Amino acid sequence: MTMQLRSPIPHKRAGAGISPKPNFSGKNMAMLMSGHPIPCLFALSLLFFMGVEYTLRMVPSSSPPVDVGFHLTERFHRVLAGNPALNSFLAALNTVFVVMQVVYIVWVLMVEGRPRPTIAALFMFSCRGVLGYSTQLPLPQGFLGSGADFPVGNVSFFLFFSGHAGGAVIASLDMRRMRRHSLALAFDILNCLQALRLLATRGHYTIDLAAGIGAGFIFDVLSGIYENRKSPPASASAGHLQNHPPCCKCRCD
Repeated sequence: MTMQLRSPIPHKRAGAGISPKPNFSGKNMAMLMSGHPIPCLFALSLLFFMGVEYTLRMVPSSSPPVDVGFHLTERFHRVLAGNPALNSFLAALNTVFVVMQVVYIVWVLMVEGRPRPTIAALFMFSCRGVLGYSTQLPLPQGFLGSGADFPVGNVSFFLFFSGHAGGAVIASLDMRRMRRHSLALAFDILNCLQALRLLATRGHYTIDLAAGIGAGFIFDVLSGIYENRKSPPASASAGHLQNHPPCCKCRCD
């Protein structure tokens, strides 16, 4: 009696389980570019910046950092440097905007009972403290401080990343979730003006502001994930309401 040993790897039938080969014909590439223009644009930018990265000379250690935002706001910087009163006035307005962010986030938590913006802000500023202490960037040359700026009193602060920009993004995203689009647009415009002023006063590098905006988005998403995991499922909450004794004879919920 003979035994037939089966192969552990089953034979695939022709055309079964085999992914089709990519077709790079001109027609398919045109359809790809028309259907997905943003990823195609990112691919072109990747090639462009790969060329820039490998041909651009490194900044010497004895030279100050090169910041494109500083070059674009050079004229505004000269105006503020020659007018300290205007610089302090704009710093005070910026501090008012920061207070507006704090008031909105606290209002949402204490009055509306929604903790997501507060959780996002706590996550973000904790991470900012760790990163800012880990890599302490030098103060930019030509920094224009003001006692009316936040943090108030010309105290030291971490450059990376911008909590000004991140807090405004967290508040703006919550406003959009609650369909407060006009208020969110106002916060976005004020955030742009804030970024312009921070560059002109050399209070932040461009990378600080960009990372702060990105951090606002990231920690808003993380706080939403945390909130969803901590909130009870809909079926459990419905069962709790059904099993809960009525508060009066009308048997209302």
